[in-house]
Amino acid sequence: MKEEMFTINSYTLPINRKPNGLLIRPYFIKNKTSRLKTLFLNMRNLFLFAILLCFCFGKTNAQTAVYNPSIKSVKLFRAGDQTSFPVLMLNSSDVLQLEFDELGTGVKNYYYSFQLCNADWTPSMLTTFEYTKGFQSTRLTTYRNSSLATIKYVHYQALVPDRNSAPSRSGNYLLKVYLNNDTTQLAFTKRFVVVNNQTQIATQVQQPFNASLFQTGQKLQLGVQANKQINVLSPSDIKVVVLQNQNWQTSLFLDRPTIFRGNYFEYSDEGITGMLALKEFRWLDLRSLRLISDRMQRLDNRGDSVHVYVKPESSRNGQSYIYFRDLNGAYTIETYESINPFWQGDYAYTHFKYFPPNNRPIPGNDLYIFGEITNYATDTTGLMHFNEESGAYEKTLLLKQGYYNYMYATKPVRGGLPDFTQTEGNHWSTENNYTIFIYYRPFGARADECIGFSTLNSVFQRQGL
Repeated sequence: MKEEMFTINSYTLPINRKPNGLLIRPYFIKNKTSRLKTLFLNMRNLFLFAILLCFCFGKTNAQTAVYNPSIKSVKLFRAGDQTSFPVLMLNSSDVLQLEFDELGTGVKNYYYSFQLCNADWTPSMLTTFEYTKGFQSTRLTTYRNSSLATIKYVHYQALVPDRNSAPSRSGNYLLKVYLNNDTTQLAFTKRFVVVNNQTQIATQVQQPFNASLFQTGQKLQLGVQANKQINVLSPSDIKVVVLQNQNWQTSLFLDRPTIFRGNYFEYSDEGITGMLALKEFRWLDLRSLRLISDRMQRLDNRGDSVHVYVKPESSRNGQSYIYFRDLNGAYTIETYESINPFWQGDYAYTHFKYFPPNNRPIPGNDLYIFGEITNYATDTTGLMHFNEESGAYEKTLLLKQGYYNYMYATKPVRGGLPDFTQTEGNHWSTENNYTIFIYYRPFGARADECIGFSTLNSVFQRQGL
């Protein structure tokens, strides 16, 4: 019987058949097919991983942050009140006041725009045209060079929104400020909220019954009544966010009410509405750089710069609670020696020193200066460094004249939330400001709406006082 042959890539090979007549594929063809299949699967997996990676990066939470180290003293607040939360009522005449400095003397072209976010601060799926009225970006046209200051800067200010560009729907917004109308040259971002009020909110602060929080915590009792126009199909349609002293990092995110009846929601479970109460914030008075205030150890005017040395500090945990009025973590730009502090205030290199127990680093944790002074963030801005020689954590911040509140916070080196127990301690009587936002996403919608807003003070609005 004549042997069957075939040719491939200039090679002539015999064709082998099984007894039933089926071809037996040569090994190298099997191997080549297997390699092609493996390559295809690897390429497919790589493609899927790339898509997932892009998705993850696109869904990161929008943060308040400063990206240009020359930008200082960024403030966004309701016009006339530097300590207020930046919130606007939809379709109202409300405006926010934006103030910031850039070190140096050259004036630059800054623009701003808005980005709509969901209740958890992930970017929404809507396009800019779906939530912005007017122009997509607005140029900052009000600026002034500093006067009377040893460290020169250009001060910029704006009222947001203006008549040419404004949010057209409620929700969380990220204000983006960037150079030359180029969004890739981002200078800084700030969070604010637009509210379309369609709820009635009843709130009160109580002392927890839980033994572990009885002396150190505060719990909130929340009742939310949504208007009839709000069509709630499931309790998860409504989300409640509670901020303590404007700190988004430790905010409560409530999506499971204790009681749900029609358009009424109640949140009263201590397990979800309880928070550590902290203590009153530490303070530093820089309103005068000619006189040594109570918290200053030394004031050094070197001609071309001013250096302030804060009195060394240590843990307040275990100390008796003392009440005094504070700004609940905020700061204000003020001076005793000028008319307008925003462009006449000076800057000072401010040196902080914190002595941990036994003058040894805190095991497994980093230490941060925390508050609006560092954008309520735990990043390199407020990260302190341990000095082996002095046995203390040290940090120098360039601060503008004003009155500052701050705390020291620990955070695990491997990541986590800031904690104030080791450095500050907690007491249930502490005066705190709570801000409550109500979010709603209708069935089939692509973004969360903010339909409620309320504020509460744990002392001045406490039941029975």
